[in-house]
Amino acid sequence: MTILLIEDDKGLAELLSEFLSLSGYEVVHRADGESGLAAALSLPDIELVLLDVMLPKLNGLDVLKSLRQQSELPVLMLTARGDDLDKVLGLELGADDYLAKPFNDRELLARIRAITRRTRDKASDSPALSNQLSLGDLTLDLSKMEVQCKGEVLELTGSEYALLKLCCQSPGELISKETLSEQCLGRKLQAFDRSIDTHVSNLRKKLQAVGSACEIKSQRGRGYGVFAG
Repeated sequence: MTILLIEDDKGLAELLSEFLSLSGYEVVHRADGESGLAAALSLPDIELVLLDVMLPKLNGLDVLKSLRQQSELPVLMLTARGDDLDKVLGLELGADDYLAKPFNDRELLARIRAITRRTRDKASDSPALSNQLSLGDLTLDLSKMEVQCKGEVLELTGSEYALLKLCCQSPGELISKETLSEQCLGRKLQAFDRSIDTHVSNLRKKLQAVGSACEIKSQRGRGYGVFAG
């Protein structure tokens, strides 16, 4: 697996590149937003992007915004500790997850593995083997990790797909944020963590944009669920 690291701190970039290489990953490094975006859009082997927020030439949020207009490549944002605005903006723009600096190497590896588990393409060579899940006007192709509404494919990030799939497997039921975080993001829910709320907000907007009758409902303290219209 090849990871694109977009980080302007030379020392940190060297440490991360060495650690990830020892963990079995190929690492491509870019030190500014413009060259990082170009690499993400042009290099065919990239499977995940580690994207710093504070970058020269083009900041990380602008890189993510431009990338999402053309690609659903998984993105793990690297943010300053305590900077909740960057975390929320990154998730709203389509980041799969975030990690606050300074972080533990094992935590970084766990986040990378969680993202790749839920975004890895599981498409089968044979269409006959496709496993589908339907709810209302939504059809989830579980082998291709693809969602269609009225024949139109929804452009979802890996995290959004995982959330929708889990909710559609228990239609009309509310699933706790703790369960959603553990099963869809691969980590325990932390205090003041708004990741699930932001991913759900993005999902709602995308379902509304295609006119889906399915609705994601919530109840304070109980969680979220998908209800067919």
